[in-house]
Amino acid sequence: MADTTTIRSYTKGVDQTPRKVALVASLVRRRTVADALVILSHTPKRAALPVIKAIESAKSNAVNTHGLDGKTLIISTLSVTAGVRLKRFKPASRGRALPFQKKSANILVEVTGDVKAKKKPVTAKTEVAEKVEEK
Repeated sequence: MADTTTIRSYTKGVDQTPRKVALVASLVRRRTVADALVILSHTPKRAALPVIKAIESAKSNAVNTHGLDGKTLIISTLSVTAGVRLKRFKPASRGRALPFQKKSANILVEVTGDVKAKKKPVTAKTEVAEKVEEK
């Protein structure tokens, strides 16, 4: 059986409220990466794009950096937390200024998958040894 490994990817400072992003993230928790990307590509919410990017980032980290098999990747954790809040003011009547906050979100994606089986390197010595055995 192949070894399983967990890879993390963070996306910080998404310019949407964590509540709206978490609504979209709940659609794809505990699914395979391929299924999640198909579901999110057909989701008519603006928050789907940052979640897609976070999942694709975790997938590329797992496949390219850590050598995991892309077909076996499953989203083990997908959490959305509150990010930095920018405090701003909106002009109101009679010269007043009303405070409001621009909220942001942080997305954490953890994917779990099997490590690819490494092929044995073919060397010239093994080819010569095989040819000698055949004769």
